[in-house]
Amino acid sequence: MCDHTKNIYKPQLATIEAMIDETPDVRTLRLVFQDEAVRESFSFRAGQFAEYSAFGAGESTFCIASSPTRKGYIECCFRATGRVTEALRRLEVGETIGVRGPYGNSFPIESFFGKNLVFVAGGIALPPLRTVIWNCLDWRDKFGDITIVYGARTEADLVYKHELKEWQERGDVRLVKTVDPGGNSPGWDGKVGFVPTILEEAAPAAENTIGLVCGPPIMIKFTLPVLEKLGFKDDSIYTTLENRMKCGLGKCGRCNVGNVYVCKDGPVFTAAQVKGMPQEF
Repeated sequence: MCDHTKNIYKPQLATIEAMIDETPDVRTLRLVFQDEAVRESFSFRAGQFAEYSAFGAGESTFCIASSPTRKGYIECCFRATGRVTEALRRLEVGETIGVRGPYGNSFPIESFFGKNLVFVAGGIALPPLRTVIWNCLDWRDKFGDITIVYGARTEADLVYKHELKEWQERGDVRLVKTVDPGGNSPGWDGKVGFVPTILEEAAPAAENTIGLVCGPPIMIKFTLPVLEKLGFKDDSIYTTLENRMKCGLGKCGRCNVGNVYVCKDGPVFTAAQVKGMPQEF
């Protein structure tokens, strides 16, 4: 983590270098810091998040979706669901937004060296795992088998479609993509079914394997028992809970769960830690 300014509330200015519409309502922004010193020194770890501000509208919290192995820019991915994200969506290439961070903990990738990896994601929850996926693919020789199980309601709701194609064509990755029943076209080349069901069918081996899960709460709720059934231990399963965060600094209290502040103690947790949180979570 880098400390670019003594004022923890002050965002750094970044220019929108490129944008990709992943779905009709989900957009990826590629951002380049305007200050050369910040651009050269900025560093983060996979799993950390930042605050992105549309001036005059406020700021929103998203993961840094690009890999820390890719230098010179960062990327974020968001759905337009409220005032700030709608304001961010109105911006064009070449315009300025604010970025402060990185915040939070990260996936302990070095502890995964020599192990197999199984990524399980649903819908717009692929971006928090995409940063880890590319980090691990850029260090491909440090890991065993890599399996990615990713699903969405419909084909149109799948994000990073160009990267899914790239992963599918790689010889060192197993990609299993799926859409909910009724969400496929006649030419769909993936599975049809809910992510937990497709994961159980794929049956990745649990021995010497790390599971990384991110998705809507209902998906996670039904995915964790499948991983348990396959033999995964709770301390070998990681997830990220960033959807609860707002200020990023533990000040607003929006993300606290019992005595845990997701923004300061997370957003990355093991399944064992999640199971120890209050049941209302």
